[in-house]
Amino acid sequence: MRDNYRENLESVVADLVGMSEAVQVAVRQATQALLEADLSLAEAVISGDSAIDKMHDELEARCFSLLARQAPVAGELRTVVAALRMVADLARMGDLAAHVAKIARLRFPERAVPEGLVPNFTLMARVAEEMVATAGRSLRERNAHDAGRLADSDEEMDELRKSQFRVILGQDWPYTVEAAVDVALLGRYYERIADHAVIMAARVIYVITGLLPEGENWPVA
Repeated sequence: MRDNYRENLESVVADLVGMSEAVQVAVRQATQALLEADLSLAEAVISGDSAIDKMHDELEARCFSLLARQAPVAGELRTVVAALRMVADLARMGDLAAHVAKIARLRFPERAVPEGLVPNFTLMARVAEEMVATAGRSLRERNAHDAGRLADSDEEMDELRKSQFRVILGQDWPYTVEAAVDVALLGRYYERIADHAVIMAARVIYVITGLLPEGENWPVA
């Protein structure tokens, strides 16, 4: 019976990794919809968010079942508790990707990102997608070192966000107030995806070591 329990626990972890891969695809497709004004792709991301939410609900229920029926201890308990938190982070990342797609849909047939900020958003989206991928891979491989690198990636994201504000608030901003609002919102969405990836990485480190990383670059709430 205990072997079956461990198999169920590993199945939860495997499905968390699968959920992270689905989120990674959602971020990539939302970015493509945003930068290419692709309405059909934006709609696909928005409708696909319900599938990510379904993954959340099913994984959460399985975690609660493991807690209630098996009374896990030590490392197993850490894994179940961390999984409950990680599945919430992943669901929120999926929601944020859908928010990006909704702005792309709102501004169609125009592109929501002004031409001068396309390089910034291209890089910001790449960083966010890579962070989601690293968080999922570090969980699959139980790799605390890779998870630990995400704090540095988050600093890169913060710098990209700051550069956006410098452009928006500059006296030579050539676009509309509406465009400035879109940029501010979109930048926030990508920044929050990165934040949730960092939080997920902190949970991975907790599963492996039993300790949460400390420092201002490691939000764990």
